[in-house]
Amino acid sequence: MSSGKLKLDRGHCMELLRSMLHIRRFEEACAELYTQEKIRGFLHLYVGEEAVAAGLMPALAPDDAVVSTYRDHGHALARGVPASAIMAEMFGKQQGCSGGRGGSMHIFDAARRFYGGNAIVGGGLPLAVGLALADRMQGRSAVTAAIFGEGAVAEGEFHESLNLAALWQLPVLFVCENNLYAMGTALALSESETDISRKAGCYRIPSVAVDGMNVVEVEVAARRAVAAIRAGGGPQFLECRTYRFRAHSMFDAQLYRDKAEVAAWMARDPIPRFRDWAVAAGELHAADVEAIEAAVAEDVAAAIAFAEAGTLEPVETLLRHVGAEARA
Repeated sequence: MSSGKLKLDRGHCMELLRSMLHIRRFEEACAELYTQEKIRGFLHLYVGEEAVAAGLMPALAPDDAVVSTYRDHGHALARGVPASAIMAEMFGKQQGCSGGRGGSMHIFDAARRFYGGNAIVGGGLPLAVGLALADRMQGRSAVTAAIFGEGAVAEGEFHESLNLAALWQLPVLFVCENNLYAMGTALALSESETDISRKAGCYRIPSVAVDGMNVVEVEVAARRAVAAIRAGGGPQFLECRTYRFRAHSMFDAQLYRDKAEVAAWMARDPIPRFRDWAVAAGELHAADVEAIEAAVAEDVAAAIAFAEAGTLEPVETLLRHVGAEARA
């Protein structure tokens, strides 16, 4: 549970690096499997944004809730949803965490209070407010983290959700992953005010903008925000300024981004940035990094094998969970 402080010892450094590498290798595998047509439908990869999920999740307790976006694999992995269950879901197999019915954009795990991916831009924001309200009404001290992209800021749900959370002083941590492009539209072309954190201030919600390519900065800010919420301070807002290294989705030719801009952001890759710092600081050694890479590769390979060995849902049960079942 978050105390608002960060103990950056060897063990925690290993976990932060492992979390980011786990997401990166999982996403790289998904991209390859997509080209092999083993994963179908929409696929939005999290490559480049790993520091946000890896820094945010350690600040949350198991009883806290998380509401994600359609770019949700990294959030789910960092939350502790097994890679095997996520990969099986990507394959559309019954063994997937959503029974094979959700796919890439609808990763869900109620036991870990991970309430989805959501295919609707901004659609998770009112759900998060509702979860926070339900927790309060039932006497639970949980925090709800609502993750969304800067594209959601243009939606009415963003303003409605922040307004209600502020009015009712709900325990919500709003986390904006600002990767500068809502699909193919640059932030400056869709928002007259490009400082997203300032928008939260309009609703009198304490807000801070951090370097979303720095996992330590993200975790420190997240822990402070969660501690303030637990102390009764109402909602908090965290803008993580990050960048996706890959296209918006597998169907995106990404003709809207300048190659020099992409290269400049890739030079700030959060994984080697943190790894090299930790090694230089003496917190990690080369052998530690090699061990983490090997363990991550083994887990991703096992997840793929699990998904490939899974079973598709029988045709006769495809209507299950679609509507209310008639009872005699």
